[in-house]
Amino acid sequence: MPESPSAALTSPAVGASRRAASGAQVELAHGNQRATVVEVGGALRTYTIGTQPLLDGYEIDEPCADARGQTMIPWPNRLRDGTYRYRDTDHQLPLSEPEKHNAIHGLVRWVPWSIADRDRDWVAMTHTLHPQAGWPFLMDLRIDYQLGPSGLSLRTTAANAGAEPAPYGAGAHPYLMLGTATIDELLLQSPGTRWTPLDDQGIPTGSQPVEGTEFDFRVARRIGSTKLDTGYADLERDERGVAHVQLRHARTRSSVRLWMDANYQFLMLFTGDSLQNAERRRKGLGVEPMTCAPNALQSGDGLRTLEPGESCTSTWGISPDIGTAARAAPSDGANNG
Repeated sequence: MPESPSAALTSPAVGASRRAASGAQVELAHGNQRATVVEVGGALRTYTIGTQPLLDGYEIDEPCADARGQTMIPWPNRLRDGTYRYRDTDHQLPLSEPEKHNAIHGLVRWVPWSIADRDRDWVAMTHTLHPQAGWPFLMDLRIDYQLGPSGLSLRTTAANAGAEPAPYGAGAHPYLMLGTATIDELLLQSPGTRWTPLDDQGIPTGSQPVEGTEFDFRVARRIGSTKLDTGYADLERDERGVAHVQLRHARTRSSVRLWMDANYQFLMLFTGDSLQNAERRRKGLGVEPMTCAPNALQSGDGLRTLEPGESCTSTWGISPDIGTAARAAPSDGANNG
């Protein structure tokens, strides 16, 4: 039986008189996989297999920086000037990226989330997004984190709990890594067939075919010195409608793959060259599945309308193939599925 919600959070204490900057910690385990989900933002702070970190996350005693592992709801990426018009009404959101005069990455990254239910390898985090400045809509949100034999999956559900239709978009912001000092030597394969140039505010100005450009990673190749802060659309998919981004280590042949279902129509790749902390630049690759395009509250590109009582669910996940050394790490007796 799942543990009760009151028993689900590990102690947030870091020291005798200190608490974790990201709130209470939820530790998940399956075989030699471990993941940490946190109270603040309902975010994914760590994910490891054996001794190998698969995410460039953050420590228990530091706040999240650079949106690492955070969920972006009710819009992903940037909204120009924080303004949008919906059903003949103009709205102004707070400018959470003031240096570029944008609202960025939604409204739920810094709020506390609660546990609805959990087990050793699974947790459901919930949050009610209440009406507030620039956002007059009521939504119930839920993220199900599940560890299993093939890796980690995240199922995000949003339900319109209000009396009026509401716009909706979602995204996620993990930074993948694979045991190298930087991502430069890793091989990247990514499904985008069109890339989106950005203006000075980081807003798309259209899309262009990737063929013949430095942004074409449809065939796996070394990242090298390529700088990416790049949006992609028209994603190639497998027979199930799933799109895949894979990082592979050329020497060890280990790999990590982020997959996304058909609800995620857009993708951002970010090599981190502009991060404020120079030591974190190019350490992990930001791989951001998005259900709608950047600036979608203005452009409508991929934006969904949820009618009162309507809900939608989208799923993405991370599948590692790390190799013998990591798989031989202690499993604490857990069932390997």
